[in-house]
Amino acid sequence: MPLEGRKLQLAGGSTYLVSLPKRWVHSSGLKAGDTIFVETEVDGSVSVRRQPHEKPAVIRKVFDERGEDTRDHLLRKLIGAYISGFGLIEIRFHPPRGPFVRRVAREFCHLVIGPEVIEETRTALVIQDLSDTSELNSEKCLRRMHLIVRAMLEDAILALKTQAPSLAHDVVQRDQDVDRLYWMVAKQYHGPHPFSSDLDGRAQAAQIQGHCLVAKLLERIGDHAERIASTIAILGQGKGVDPKLMKEIEEANASAVQILDRAFGALIAKDLEAANEAIDRQTDHQKLIDQLSHHVAMKKGEELLALGAVVDSLGRTARYAADIAEQGINMAVVGDPDKAKRTPGAAA
Repeated sequence: MPLEGRKLQLAGGSTYLVSLPKRWVHSSGLKAGDTIFVETEVDGSVSVRRQPHEKPAVIRKVFDERGEDTRDHLLRKLIGAYISGFGLIEIRFHPPRGPFVRRVAREFCHLVIGPEVIEETRTALVIQDLSDTSELNSEKCLRRMHLIVRAMLEDAILALKTQAPSLAHDVVQRDQDVDRLYWMVAKQYHGPHPFSSDLDGRAQAAQIQGHCLVAKLLERIGDHAERIASTIAILGQGKGVDPKLMKEIEEANASAVQILDRAFGALIAKDLEAANEAIDRQTDHQKLIDQLSHHVAMKKGEELLALGAVVDSLGRTARYAADIAEQGINMAVVGDPDKAKRTPGAAA
């Protein structure tokens, strides 16, 4: 059925009315006085149905843990099932394996957003995903991730400067929050998407794909903030970092954070100019990294390795931020249907 424009009418001062296509009403077997069902979708559109929309059946994944899987192997399988959209995860096991399986299952529930153990026997347990993506959609996750990794970077450098192991440890722990949000975005990307094939539908599909890519980049930035914080175990054993070198590290970190802020702001605002500016700043940032690398190369032993890791992480952070800006450009172009529409008379 071709796209039709229909005017919105105000009735009684508080009720808005819009007429429905006569052909659709007849083909649906409806008549005056019948009840129809209206549902607001996540993307802001409205669906009109002749019957209530049935929620998709919850899909169950069963794991047989009667073998000798390690903690990491089982945990990876549970995370994979979560990301793949399984609403119920059942784990079967022999009674002697019970304490191990229960421990890993509860660790999994703490690592990701939503899952809870809802059933438990001597030989099986069931985990249900209770998360609501409408309450924590991919953009909300990205905004939270950006704030967390930004603070992690600043605190990691501060911990290095002030020789504060407790602050460094806090940075390492916050990386788990970043991982949880990343897995939440990944789950939404792998989930069902009833997008149409028109321009708006393609824009929505491109957006969730872009959000997943950006989430991965933010997760990697969080990993590098954690890596910087972890160097305090080595650099804190002596007199700390040389003040002159520390000043250069702070300058490079400030540059990386500026690129990250500019890139993420451009992504959310779909600002092409700001995105290009973030990418262009990469050149000046690389000069800071090259200068730092030259000075760090004069160090020796474990100090050289630790400072080299800091410099490498600051360089990679800015590159990941520039990649976020590139995704912002892609999403801005695809996300504006007016820029994609063919002009009248253009070839199909």
